[in-house]
Amino acid sequence: MLFFTATHMRKIFDVLQLTRKRLERYSIWEHLKGIWFSRHFAEHGIIVVTGRGMFPKVFNNGGKMYAENCQFYEGVRLEIGKGAVLRIGNGTYLNRNTLIVAETSIVIGKNCRIAWDVVIMDSDLHPIPGKVMEIKPVVLEDDVWIGCRSIILKGVHIGSGAIIGAGSVVTKDVPANAIIGGVPAQVISFRK
Repeated sequence: MLFFTATHMRKIFDVLQLTRKRLERYSIWEHLKGIWFSRHFAEHGIIVVTGRGMFPKVFNNGGKMYAENCQFYEGVRLEIGKGAVLRIGNGTYLNRNTLIVAETSIVIGKNCRIAWDVVIMDSDLHPIPGKVMEIKPVVLEDDVWIGCRSIILKGVHIGSGAIIGAGSVVTKDVPANAIIGGVPAQVISFRK
């Protein structure tokens, strides 16, 4: 015989409310595509895939991917090297044609907004003749906004609340709440 306490009933009600809100925002079709796409992840929350065009693509050569409740748009491409780790936090979305190349580690925090055509990579992808290829982890803390066609290069740590202007090439660490832009990207001001 099942007995539900007030706490159990409250949790069930909360889950139903959350489900109703998600279905108001995203269609069942977007959820079904997300379920299909989530098979690529070692662990995941609720994943939603938006758009009518190309499905997000994954090229995994032996790494692990983890995502919480996230949204992926059409054309997103994730390339994961052997032993590499990609982590994407709760509430983050990757917009159209975003490319992520992880050879060692890329961590994207919670509630990050990544615009279309953004490239994030933790290596140079090939060595310069006579030199060893450098691979350095990339970290985006929580609430980072990245403008369209920006490039985030190896070894960069972007602080919480930072905004990266469209078309920027980020080669150095970015302090929390900084607004940066340009090639190479430089601090323009700070969020209040």
